[in-house]
Amino acid sequence: MKILVTGSSGLIGSEAVRFFGKQGHQIIGVDNNLRKYFFGEGGDTTWNLKLLMSEGYNFTHENTDIRNRQDVLDLYKKHKPDATIHCAAQPSHDLAAKIPFDDFDTNTVGTMNLLEASRQHTFDSPFVYMSTNKVYGDSPNELELVELEKRWDYADPKLYEGIDETCRIDRTKHSLFGASKAAADIITQEYGLYFNMPTVCFRGGCLTGPSHSGVELHGFLSYLVKCAISGKPYTIFGYKGKQVRDQIHSEDVVKAFECFIKTPKPGQVYNLGGGRGNSGSMLESIDMIEELCGAKLNYSYSDQNRIGDHICYISDLSKMKHDYPEWDIRISLKEIMEQIIAAEQKAVNVGI
Repeated sequence: MKILVTGSSGLIGSEAVRFFGKQGHQIIGVDNNLRKYFFGEGGDTTWNLKLLMSEGYNFTHENTDIRNRQDVLDLYKKHKPDATIHCAAQPSHDLAAKIPFDDFDTNTVGTMNLLEASRQHTFDSPFVYMSTNKVYGDSPNELELVELEKRWDYADPKLYEGIDETCRIDRTKHSLFGASKAAADIITQEYGLYFNMPTVCFRGGCLTGPSHSGVELHGFLSYLVKCAISGKPYTIFGYKGKQVRDQIHSEDVVKAFECFIKTPKPGQVYNLGGGRGNSGSMLESIDMIEELCGAKLNYSYSDQNRIGDHICYISDLSKMKHDYPEWDIRISLKEIMEQIIAAEQKAVNVGI
């Protein structure tokens, strides 16, 4: 199988390259290192591309900007992939307000370019879009919560498993990032429902893993570990540090992609986070990191929360598990943290 992966040097994209590359599939990686442009040197993913090029996969790298419509059309005409995994994005809702055109052109226009190129040249090939829970905006913050010692949680026992796909995405504050991703999410659904193309939107929680180039504005767990190990100061923004996020390892994300590619269902949407089992608040995450790496985090607290930030978000995974019962979360939050800590300590030792 020939698989085209956008954002192939990033966290999820590189995981997809490795996962499917190890199976012997031909991989076309599309990445022009926009992350460095967005986040500076700390976001540079060249190191990951070099690793991918050296690991022996049937891997071709294309330095294509998905914002360029003709280049994307030419890419599909040239390669005609059997499946697309679209992970390229401007991923920060804080940064989006400073670069609104770049954000929209990358997240929305780029997705539209890929979908139309796929429709013209590879109509029947599965198209996987890595969406985000930020498409729900701050509507989850309207839910009644209870304050526990170190986290917020849902007051309604019926919400124990978390937020499902019926959560509304309009009449809510998203951040410009959330709005551009929501637009791309709806367009991806529409290509599936209107044209009957095999498209899917996976609305990710906190996607993470040892290949993450975490920075202050994106990649919270990776950046938290970096600060703990380096001694760099870290700021918690609002909600008493009790805001809850669910963490999912990039490998578990990619295994969900594999399930869909094998048995696609046109125009589908699935929440894809760590679920209740991999949920943790900022304070709980800090405690776990300090225990695992033996270093104290130098952090301070700001009363001002980030605009559109979720107070408590846990992904209800019921729909995904129902449609694809062979899939489940396999890597625990503790294992995720251990892998990120080991990767960061290795990077420090070799001077990356």
